Amino acid sequence: MDEPLVDAEGYPRSDIDVYSVRHARAQLRRLQNDYRALMSDIEAGLAQLHAQHREAGTASEAGGSATPPAAFLQVTAVTDGSPAAEAGLRAGDQLAALGSVNADNFGSLSDVAGVVRHSAGRPLAVTALRAGRRLSLQLTPRSWAGPGLLGCTLVPIDRPER
Repeated sequence: MDEPLVDAEGYPRSDIDVYSVRHARAQLRRLQNDYRALMSDIEAGLAQLHAQHREAGTASEAGGSATPPAAFLQVTAVTDGSPAAEAGLRAGDQLAALGSVNADNFGSLSDVAGVVRHSAGRPLAVTALRAGRRLSLQLTPRSWAGPGLLGCTLVPIDRPER
């Protein structure tokens, strides 16, 4: 981008098509400017969106009408000594979030499997519902003596409103 288009004597270089290079450089600069403008718009939109969520969160906390998160998975079994058992999961727990997967973006168990596979060895934030209480747990998927990376059985909860 910054290499000169003329030789030491000030004549256009003969080893390149100067017109094409100048045209390509101008196009690249236009694209870079468009990218910067688009990123500025996105940043402003995100800031506005986060501000709206903060205001909505403050309003719901002040009113005391915060609804518990919707569960989308049921833990049906947890094997002793497994990563799930070490994290504190129990059979009967309902999961409202497992890493980046929650009731809003859950499509199938393959979504959960992908998150677990990509998070092997790193802790995943888990939001569990047990006896009406919300629990925040850290679950680290890893190889262990049993099958899978978690050591628990998960089944989707049928939600007619989805």
